[in-house]
Amino acid sequence: MSLIKNHLLVEAKQMASPHFDERPDEEDISLLVIHNISLPPNQFGGSHIEDFFQGKLNSKLHPYFEIIRDLRVSSHLLIKRDGEVVQFVPFNQRAWHAGVSSYEGREACNDFSIGIELEGADDLPFSQEQYKQLTKVTNALTASYPLLSKDRISGHSDIAPGRKTDPGQYFQWSNYLDQIET
Repeated sequence: MSLIKNHLLVEAKQMASPHFDERPDEEDISLLVIHNISLPPNQFGGSHIEDFFQGKLNSKLHPYFEIIRDLRVSSHLLIKRDGEVVQFVPFNQRAWHAGVSSYEGREACNDFSIGIELEGADDLPFSQEQYKQLTKVTNALTASYPLLSKDRISGHSDIAPGRKTDPGQYFQWSNYLDQIET
């Protein structure tokens, strides 16, 4: 049984984001980008990330939210600290997660990538539940989208060097990639 139907992860909580648009080529899903996010920075829990990706974040709740209030950002998936997975954008649509970016000389990574946010920070370890879910989701994605493979997974820092640093120094790349089937 496939974990992905109609470009949705069947086990994920669905929370539609308005921050997406059409991909230039819906068949060209050929990169997976790993990110981290916490709102406010280095604080976990609550609904702030979901609110941000849905364009509903109350900027009066924290000074940092004032700084980001005009940003229009989304990812395909968020994996929370406890392993809960939330989907904001169907995989065949273009989520707005990578910004100015380049992979193997190709610009505009949002056009051809899937973005997964891990609730976390650059300088803190991720939970084992997050790695378990990330591995499960990655294996489902590589099984469903033939241009994706373990060789086509990147950190946000790798596609936007000098601008982004996530998923950060504590992300366990080798342990994660060793568990990817294709």
